[in-house]
Amino acid sequence: MAFKYCILFAVVAAASAAVLPVAVKHIEYAHAPAEYQFEYSVHDDHTGDIKSQHEERHGDNVVGQYTLIDADGYRRVVEYTADEHNGFNAVVRREPVKTAIPVAKVVAPIAKVYAAPIAKVAVPVAKVAYPAYHY
Repeated sequence: MAFKYCILFAVVAAASAAVLPVAVKHIEYAHAPAEYQFEYSVHDDHTGDIKSQHEERHGDNVVGQYTLIDADGYRRVVEYTADEHNGFNAVVRREPVKTAIPVAKVVAPIAKVYAAPIAKVAVPVAKVAYPAYHY
């Protein structure tokens, strides 16, 4: 019985492949070099997250720059270019931040320490008699 189902599915698949014509339409696009320009920035005083980037592309030439504040308080500035002949090139410089960057303030509750009362315990002392040795 399973053999009959396999034959039936094979016949249906062959028939549907023969009935449906496959049409491929080739679309030609005019060759145009890529062109774009974007820019973004973040300035969050609460967390101290300050960064920015901008980039432009004209054909195969890309020019951009991004800045961010490192953990040690210096601003990292990266200026980069990329093209077909020279590849990707970046110049990195660090400069001190002129304005104070607020750091997120976290206030943790101080745990109160209570001293437990010291219990006075009387420990009985046992009296032990040792035999006297004579030398």
